[in-house]
Amino acid sequence: MSEIDEITDEQLMRYARHVVLEEVGEEGQARLLRSSALVVGAGGLGSPVLMYLAAAGVGRLGIVDFDTVDITNLQRQIVHGTEDIGRAKVESAIDRLRSINPEIEVTTHNERLVAGNALDIISRYDLVADGSDNFDTRYLVNDACYFAKVPLVTAALLRYEGQLTTVKAYREGDNPCYRCLFPNQPDRDLVPGCEQAGIFGSVAGVLGTMQATEVLKELLGLGDGLSGRLLLYDALGANLRELKVRRDAKCALCGEAPSITELASAAE
Repeated sequence: MSEIDEITDEQLMRYARHVVLEEVGEEGQARLLRSSALVVGAGGLGSPVLMYLAAAGVGRLGIVDFDTVDITNLQRQIVHGTEDIGRAKVESAIDRLRSINPEIEVTTHNERLVAGNALDIISRYDLVADGSDNFDTRYLVNDACYFAKVPLVTAALLRYEGQLTTVKAYREGDNPCYRCLFPNQPDRDLVPGCEQAGIFGSVAGVLGTMQATEVLKELLGLGDGLSGRLLLYDALGANLRELKVRRDAKCALCGEAPSITELASAAE
């Protein structure tokens, strides 16, 4: 999308409410049209992220998901409809995104993200938004983004709560990675998933919309990012808290003596 230096009259109308923002303008909108973002998971978080990034005019979107649409998804995964039950989520999502904004490019990756393909897929994009629903994928995406030197906006939610942060640990300074915040994966038997614990559907919308906002800010270089800050949202208490987080010198990925080598060899 690098050939886009200015926007057309039709784009000027479509993105008019962006263009009138002094901090965005025509130059910023053209920058979005040249940008690319990969969204991991077309579920509760990925749905609003994808829809808002498409509407905002991010020129190339990628979707990673290997699942199919189930009726239990529809309470929160708003990129899909009842008519999509049984379809691959990436196919359902691409149809919805094209209806929102037919001029953007959408690439689907209908496969599980694993160590063997994560670095290759992630390195094709300017930024990654992780909306996965399991710890294995979150840690893998964190590691791959570190080695690919790609910024990561990651969110998670359960029941009535959610969390959000931005990871740019490949940069110098006090920029922690996901492993700095959560060094060890929790025991799967001790941490219930949404199938067991439930999820208040609109909480996914709140966190996903905030995640999309942080993605757009990163692509445009606007405002204060969330690197080194963890936002915690509590819907029942109607409050938002912020925790300051630091790079961990003992981190297995970005610390002084890293021990994670599986993706490091592929990055060389």
